[in-house]
Amino acid sequence: MKRALVTGGSGIIGAAICRRLAIDGLHVIVHGNANSEKAEAVAAEIEKHGGSAETVCFDVTDERVAQISIDKLIETGTIQVLVNNAGIYEDATMAGMSADQWRRVIDVSLHGFFNVTHPLLLPMLRTRWGRIINVSSVSAVLGNRGQTNYAAAKAGLHGATKSLAIEIGSRGVTVNVIAPGIIESKMTRNMFSDDDIARMVPLMRMGSPEEVAHLASFLASPAAAYITGQVISINGGMA
Repeated sequence: MKRALVTGGSGIIGAAICRRLAIDGLHVIVHGNANSEKAEAVAAEIEKHGGSAETVCFDVTDERVAQISIDKLIETGTIQVLVNNAGIYEDATMAGMSADQWRRVIDVSLHGFFNVTHPLLLPMLRTRWGRIINVSSVSAVLGNRGQTNYAAAKAGLHGATKSLAIEIGSRGVTVNVIAPGIIESKMTRNMFSDDDIARMVPLMRMGSPEEVAHLASFLASPAAAYITGQVISINGGMA
C-alpha cells in the first residue's frame, strides 16, 4: 500500500484530499499543527469508512522539528505521495502589511514546502516512483488585492515546482501544482455574494473541496505519469 502525506490535512481542502486518497487505496498521513484534533477527526472518519490513516502534528516552519517528525514516519516505509497543502492567510494591503505578516505567510507556504519535501526526496527517488503535488491559489496566477504575501509565497511554489520537476523527472517522480479558485467553505460564503461569484467566475458558482480532491487524486495516480512541472488551475474559468 502506497503512503501519502497531506500537510494541512485538517483544513477544508486538505481533508477532502485525504478522504479521496484513502478511497483510492492509499494509507493517508493526515498532518495538522494547531488543529491536531481536527486531523485526528479526519483520520478517524477515513478509518470508519474502511480506509487506512494516521496523524502527524508538527509546525512545517520549524526545519528541525519537521525533519525529526518525517524521519519517524519513514522508519516504517517510504512516502511516495506528498501533497503540500499547508498555508495560512494574513491579508492586508501591502502599504498596511507588517513585516511579520509577510514573513509568516511565506514561512508556512514556501519554507514549509522545503522543510517537508526535502527530507522525503531521496527515499522517494530510490523507489523510482513518486508524486509531489503542491497546492497553490488563483491569487498566485492572477493576483489579488490584499494578498501580496500569499500570492508571492504561492507563486514561489510554481517556480520551485517547475525546477524540481526537471531535476527528478528521470527518476519517475512527478511534481505539479494545483491552483484552486474560490472554493466553497464557511469563510468564502461570508466573503462572496452570489452576485460576486456570477461576476467573477464564468461557471457562476464556487468550486467544491471534493472537485479539488479529484484533481489531486488523478495527479497522484499512475494515469498522470506524463504530467509534470505543470500549474493546473481549477477555478471555474477565472482569468
